[in-house]
Amino acid sequence: MAFKEELAIRIREQLRFFSEDFTEKRMFVGLSFLYQGKMTVGIIEGELAVRVISHKIDETLKSPHARPMDFTKRPMNEFVYISEDGIKTEAQLLHFIELGLEHAKSKI
Repeated sequence: MAFKEELAIRIREQLRFFSEDFTEKRMFVGLSFLYQGKMTVGIIEGELAVRVISHKIDETLKSPHARPMDFTKRPMNEFVYISEDGIKTEAQLLHFIELGLEHAKSKI
């Protein structure tokens, strides 16, 4: 599996608006963006993988473009996939980056 480079470019562009420093790491056979070593969002093929704090998971999964991350063939705690249709706009993408950053900060 690979990841869509154009989505990586869009994420990098959005991250420039944050005061926090992010790093990139290849993981989950894709690319992940980390804050202080904690994953925020990542790309697996064309989907966005997002870490979401537990009390926001149910609300996030109400989106028709979201589903539990089942990379291991079982749903993974505090991870969701967002399809390409759910991140068509920069505002949509920014929303999920903010959710991922919120999760990372909660783990520090």
